[in-house]
Amino acid sequence: MRDPQVVVFGGSGFIGSHLVALLAQESIPTLVPTRHAARVRHLTTLPGVDVVEADIYDDASLRQLLQGRTAAINLVGILHGSRAQPYGPEFRRAHVELPRRIVAACHAAGVPRYLHMSALGANVDGPSMYSRSKADGELAARSHPEVAATIFRPSVVFGPGDQFLTMFAKLQRRLPVVPLAGASAAFQPVYVGDVATAFLHALRDPHAAHQVYQLGGPTIYTLAELVRLSGRYAGCERHIIELPMALAQLQARMFELLPGEPILTRDNLDSMKVDNVLDPAIGDLTAASLGIKLTALEAVAPHYLAHSEPLDRLRTRAGR
Repeated sequence: MRDPQVVVFGGSGFIGSHLVALLAQESIPTLVPTRHAARVRHLTTLPGVDVVEADIYDDASLRQLLQGRTAAINLVGILHGSRAQPYGPEFRRAHVELPRRIVAACHAAGVPRYLHMSALGANVDGPSMYSRSKADGELAARSHPEVAATIFRPSVVFGPGDQFLTMFAKLQRRLPVVPLAGASAAFQPVYVGDVATAFLHALRDPHAAHQVYQLGGPTIYTLAELVRLSGRYAGCERHIIELPMALAQLQARMFELLPGEPILTRDNLDSMKVDNVLDPAIGDLTAASLGIKLTALEAVAPHYLAHSEPLDRLRTRAGR
């Protein structure tokens, strides 16, 4: 088996940055395509990592990026998109069309492995556009059997730089109380370092080809419990007001009307109709089968949440 040489799509994002750093640490040559190379300078200093500006939705560009590589890793994903059935064009483009294009390019370039980021709860009949598009993305990942796909289905991912616990900590710094939709929804948060390690181990293990892995942390929490913990670790725990569904829907509609990325959408509420936890009945493999000892949220979150306020201030002063 050849030494791995990989292309990481979505390598400049939250999970991607952690994974690319791990690949660099393991001396695995890595190419990271991006629309704006200037925005990912933190990756250019890593040994063995090349950053190149490219249009990853262009088939010719994809084939060129993948020439001579042994694997493609796709972490590209979005949380919000316009409403449609079974999902809007933004979800279709990012979650379905892109993996289909990457796998086709892998086939054309002779790349034997494809590692794909899906999501826990991906289901063609799921309650949300997100879950339905993620399920169709898995079908796209398997569209060329000659390219051995490995699929990962994580629960919500936490760690330094996340947009989950950090967001709830920020809210509690600014609000006297937290009106919370979906307070009783269950999650099994998994540490970003464990997710990155799962990809690394699967990349090196030929037995991981054609497999599906559910990735969840060691503990299940309700959303309300996670909000309380984020506030506590940030030193600003607030009282939570659990919203009934009618008010939650109204809150989500209001957030959707605001400029920028919404904090919450109606599709997010739809996703929370199904608990985001590992289901042994599905029969997927887990992190344990990759030799990963899971990291507890309590061992990591206090450290990065407690220090996020000064970092937020510095980013604000820098205009970021």
